[in-house]
Amino acid sequence: QLGDGVVRTIALGSSEGLRRGMMIQNTGNPIMVPVGVPTLGRIMDVLGNPIDECGPVSHERMASIHRDAPAYDELSPSTDLLETGIKVIDLVCPFAKGGKVGLFGGAGVGKTVNMMELINNIAKAHSGLSVFAGVGERTREGNDFYHEMADAKVVDLENPANSKVAMVYGQMNEPPGNRLRVALTGLTMAEAFRDEGKDVLFFVDNIYRY
Repeated sequence: QLGDGVVRTIALGSSEGLRRGMMIQNTGNPIMVPVGVPTLGRIMDVLGNPIDECGPVSHERMASIHRDAPAYDELSPSTDLLETGIKVIDLVCPFAKGGKVGLFGGAGVGKTVNMMELINNIAKAHSGLSVFAGVGERTREGNDFYHEMADAKVVDLENPANSKVAMVYGQMNEPPGNRLRVALTGLTMAEAFRDEGKDVLFFVDNIYRY
């Protein structure tokens, strides 16, 4: 809110049909998205709406995507290592639990394939959960990722609650505001699983498009 009746907004969907003089409504709330088990096995957009044509997502638990980051002294660095099951990673670049890792490479060299393998291994070896935020992804890539997860049984098509991954997409053809916020939507869902005491991996692909 900029004052004098002026409000700055970000388009999270199509802006077709918007015109000067239209009435708007202030909800008084930040963007709220569903969290918890109902998000597992589902594909959602930045607002938490399902885009997988598998029915609505339960809104029993909701959380705001805008929250203060933890203070530096609240962070708890860990020396425990996460065994990924990918030998070259575990030997050359082991992952610390609670840490952050960047995966960099040219187009088409296998970054997303590596992430799919990590999600699969963590789900099967550690019964861990993953949240995947596709920022500026191509529709084809998102579709391929979903079917790869289904083939690996990480996504349970018959009973989504038994799935090990939740997916959020702000695709390349959507407004920039969508891509600006979709990583926060995924982070909110991952934090909810963390607060339940579960091991969770949060992936952002591609951070350059964020």
